[in-house]
Amino acid sequence: MDTLFNSTKKNPRGIPEAPFVEKVEDFIKDPNDFELVFGKFQERLSKYKFMQESKLSNIEQLKLRIPDIENTLKICENLHNKVRDGEDDEIETNYQLNDTLFTKAAIKLDDELKVGLWLGADVMLEYPVDEAIVLLHDKLEAAKGNLDVSTEDVEFLRENITTMEVNCARLYNWDVERRQALKKAEEGTKNLKI
Repeated sequence: MDTLFNSTKKNPRGIPEAPFVEKVEDFIKDPNDFELVFGKFQERLSKYKFMQESKLSNIEQLKLRIPDIENTLKICENLHNKVRDGEDDEIETNYQLNDTLFTKAAIKLDDELKVGLWLGADVMLEYPVDEAIVLLHDKLEAAKGNLDVSTEDVEFLRENITTMEVNCARLYNWDVERRQALKKAEEGTKNLKI
């Protein structure tokens, strides 16, 4: 039983593919093992569902983070272009302090221009605009790549959840039919004795 789950194919991130139960007898040699086998299948189904929830949460976070990175990158590229063109010595802009509070700032445009980037975990670092653009491009590509990978994993997990649900239903139905057959056999034996 354990070797069956360990020997299955895996996706590129190591998530194992669910085995398909074509014949229940291939999985349950002794009817007394039904509860154990059925429990293993339900455990694997629960693991797939947990992984799916984790991946869906990651996708939601990435869908929020990617537009933020893109907007920050556009701002940095705009500042870089204004510095390069040298048309203005200073620009005035509005920026957001929190969800409901905005203020104005005057930005001096010169070759020494630096921007502060939030890196996460309440950490902000100051970068020259050119370095910030490179960093943001890298972060954007990584986030888009992670989104693609997570989306691919969710689809793989959906397929395997469906397979495991079908497997569990087949196992359960097999056990119900087996119990009904035993009950009929017992009743038949009782009727013969009377």
